[in-house]
Amino acid sequence: MAGRPRSPRAQALSRAGIVRAAVELADVDGLGAVSMRSVARSLDVEAMSLYNHVRNKEDMLDGMVDLVFSEFHSPAPGADWVAQMRERSRSGRRAMARHPWAIGLMDSRRNSGPETLRHHDAVLGCLRSAGFSLSLTGHAFAVLDAHLYGFVVQEQSLAFDGSEDLAELGAQMLERLPADELPHLREFTLEHALRPGYDFGDEFDHGLDLILDGLARLLRGAAPEESAQPSTEI
Repeated sequence: MAGRPRSPRAQALSRAGIVRAAVELADVDGLGAVSMRSVARSLDVEAMSLYNHVRNKEDMLDGMVDLVFSEFHSPAPGADWVAQMRERSRSGRRAMARHPWAIGLMDSRRNSGPETLRHHDAVLGCLRSAGFSLSLTGHAFAVLDAHLYGFVVQEQSLAFDGSEDLAELGAQMLERLPADELPHLREFTLEHALRPGYDFGDEFDHGLDLILDGLARLLRGAAPEESAQPSTEI
């Protein structure tokens, strides 16, 4: 008995289109809103049609994370490693600001997609071609990711949004503080955080510069314990 013919919309489905629809849904309504049924509804198809392109929800989540990694700058081996790592961190922050649901998923997937793997390979290749030993490459990658992910988590969790909201929050906090207690917090709040032009987001580049400067010093002082280029031996 012949099967039921698929609708034109179902015939036009692709894995990339499904993943993009899931990402758009998560961007608007959060990750909790993403399911096979909800993504199918957004595409105006039956949920079963999705299974011709993605195995299940976990497979779809893998694809969503892979799409976010595709928006990161991939460092170019042989180029100025400091500039490459700076742009990689900045682009990663921008990508996670567009997709705030991704931060809790990006390092938790067991099945990394091709964009994820290519990105990580590019980061490693850029550091190795710059002369980083394997151990120093590991240190650099870890601390750069800790700064990137940690800052984004903190930024997304702030109790204020913009300078006006910060000023209101700061005023409320200072009203509750006894005048003769917590002098350092009062000083920082009044003389720095509530000054015109203060933006917590500016701290991202300050921290990134400290890390890159520190890594550059380590690289200059490191003994050549191993070749900067990956071994080709099997």
